[in-house]
Amino acid sequence: MDIFGFEINRKKDLSASKKAPSFVAPVNDDGAQVIESSPLGSQFAGGQYLSSYIDMEGAIKSEIDLITRYRSMSLIPECDQAIDDIIHEAIATNDLDSPVSINLDQTELSDQIKSIIRDEYDEILAMLRFNHSGMDLFRKWYIDGRMYFHVLTEKGAPKKGIQGLRYIDPMKIKKIREIHKKKDDKTGVEVIDKVEEYYHFADAGFDKTGSTNSGQHLRISPDAVVNVTSGMMDATRTQIIGHLHKALKSANQLRMMEDALVIYRITRAPERRIFYIDVGNLPKVKAEQYLADTMTRYKNKLVYNADTGEIRDDRRHMSMLEDFWLPRREGGRGTEITTLPGGQNLGEIEDIIYFQKKLYKALNVPVSRLESDQQFSLGRSSEITRDEVKFSRFVDKLRHKFSILFLEILRVQLILKGVMPSEEWDEIKEFITFDYQKDSHFVEMKEAEIYRERANTLRELDEYVGKYFSTNWIRKNILRQSEDEIIQIDQEIEDNKETDDDDGEGDDSFDSY
Repeated sequence: MDIFGFEINRKKDLSASKKAPSFVAPVNDDGAQVIESSPLGSQFAGGQYLSSYIDMEGAIKSEIDLITRYRSMSLIPECDQAIDDIIHEAIATNDLDSPVSINLDQTELSDQIKSIIRDEYDEILAMLRFNHSGMDLFRKWYIDGRMYFHVLTEKGAPKKGIQGLRYIDPMKIKKIREIHKKKDDKTGVEVIDKVEEYYHFADAGFDKTGSTNSGQHLRISPDAVVNVTSGMMDATRTQIIGHLHKALKSANQLRMMEDALVIYRITRAPERRIFYIDVGNLPKVKAEQYLADTMTRYKNKLVYNADTGEIRDDRRHMSMLEDFWLPRREGGRGTEITTLPGGQNLGEIEDIIYFQKKLYKALNVPVSRLESDQQFSLGRSSEITRDEVKFSRFVDKLRHKFSILFLEILRVQLILKGVMPSEEWDEIKEFITFDYQKDSHFVEMKEAEIYRERANTLRELDEYVGKYFSTNWIRKNILRQSEDEIIQIDQEIEDNKETDDDDGEGDDSFDSY
C-alpha cells in the first residue's frame, strides 16, 4: 500500500555507512509499536503485517482499553473537579494576550527570521483556534495521554505551508516503527540496518486487543501527522500511559466504597420488623407454604442499581421493607411482631473521605482544594502550603510536555515554507521556549516576595558595597543575575542614558530616579 500524505525531503547522512552498526533499536519513548521485519522485507496491506512479527507483549493489546478507562474515569465528579483545577491552572486566558506565546530570546537568529517565526506561530494558533479551544485541547491531551493532528497541505503546492489541522481520535491511529535488521558479515550478529516510521490509521478504529476492525486502512507519512504524548510509560517501557493512570485504582476504590455505603444505608437505615408467625401443628411443608403466602401478601423487594444510583421496587407496593419472617410452633407465645433497630453509625464516612483524598494525591492536586467550604486566604508566600508549591511545579511540567505540540507543528510549517532547512531547525529547537499566562496567585505572591526580599537585602548592604562586597558579587549572589543578564542590563542602562541625553532634561521624576 502506498504511503499517504506528504514527506519532507532530508539530506542523506553521507557518513552513515561509516558509523559503527548497532544491535539496539531506537528508544521507544513515543509509544510507537515496534515491528521487526525479516530479511525478506515486509509488506502492509489490508491492515495485516506480512513477513514480519509484532511484539504484542504489553505494547498494544490494552492501549485502546486504557484510553476508554481514562475517559470513563474523567466522568467521576471528584476526578472531573480535579482535572478542571489542573486545566484552569495550566491554560489561563484573558481578552488581551494569547494563552501561550513563543520566546525566541535564546536563539541566535536574526530579527527578521524571529519576526517570521512569530508570525507563523500566530497562524498556527489560529488554525488550532487555541485562544478559544485551548482548554479543550489540553483536556483531551491530559485525559487520553496522547494527541494526534493531521497536517493538511494544498495538493501539489506544499510550499504554501499548512492549510489546516484536523484532530484525529487516538483510538483510530497508531504510530508504527518498523526496524529492518541484517546480519553482520564478520560476527553474524543481527544489527539495525534501517528504521522506518509511519502511522497506521483505521477508520473503524481498533478493538481492545489492538486488532483492526473492518473499514478503511491507511499508511500515513510521519510528516503528515503531528502528535504529542504525556511522556509517561509503563513499567515495561513499551506503552504510553496517561497522567490519570496512577489514579485508576483510587478512583475504582472510591466508586466501590460509595456504592457500598449507599447499599449499607439502604439496608440498615430502616428499623426492621421480625414476624413470628404461629403455624400451629401444621406439617413442615404446609407450615412453610403458609409462611410464604403470608410473606407474599406483605413483603416488597427493593433493588439498588449501582450504575444509575436508583432504587427500584420490583413488587410495586410499599407495605413493609425487608422484614424477617420466622415460624413458631404450637405451644409458643403465638404470633408476635418485634423491631430490629436500624444502623447507629450511618453518619460515619471517614473511609469515603480517605479515598477522596487519596484520589487527589494520585492526581497531584492539593487536598485542600477538595474542601469547597474552606476559605481562601491571601497572604505571604510563607503561608502557602507545600502541596500548592508542588502543584505549581507539576503544572509547569505539564506545560513543558504539551509545548511539544507547538514545536512539531512549527517545524513542519517552517520547513515547508522554506524559512529554514530541517538541519537548522534541529540546532535551534532546544532554545525555543513557550511562555504561558500564569493565573496562579500563589506563583505571583512568591515572585513578588522574592523581589521584595532581595530589594530589602540590597538596601541593607548598600553601605558595605566597595568596602566588604563588590558590585559584581552583589549582583551575582544577592540579585541572582547571570552573566548574560548582567551584560543585557548594562546595555539597557547605557541605552537609557543615551536616550535621556538626546531628550534633554526630560521629566523631573525620571531625573530624580
